[in-house]
Amino acid sequence: MAIVVNLDVMLAKRKMSSGELAAKIGITQANLSILKTGKAKAVRFSTLESICEALQCQPGDILEYQEE
Repeated sequence: MAIVVNLDVMLAKRKMSSGELAAKIGITQANLSILKTGKAKAVRFSTLESICEALQCQPGDILEYQEE
């Protein structure tokens, strides 16, 4: 199972920097980087909700399942 994180795509569509998003949702840039690169083992629903609110998108716009 491979979950792909398309956070960079949504940031580009919204013309927002990673630093700006991290500040808006209250996490460090390092933690956001871990999430963006797909190295995170888990994501809190509250964090996902904050990201979706800041980027005005749905969870499916950020997370995608691809078969290996």
